[in-house]
Amino acid sequence: MLPTAYHISRVQKTLRWFEQDIPLLNMRVKDLSAERQQSARQFAAALIDQTRAELQRLIEEQPEAELDGEDVPYVPAD
Repeated sequence: MLPTAYHISRVQKTLRWFEQDIPLLNMRVKDLSAERQQSARQFAAALIDQTRAELQRLIEEQPEAELDGEDVPYVPAD
């Protein structure tokens, strides 16, 4: 099983992607009806909220040994 620190870094990266995509989402949905725009934005907001909750859960479950920064795997930049 992969270390919790690895999972945390992946969820953080995913959260950044979602948050950075909001302006692009607004551009993609601008030609839709107001109702569909709102639906798309609500879905994106719910996804971001779920991702934040998952990140918080992982941080709270992280064992004390991993909090010291020991055994944190190297995660290459994309």
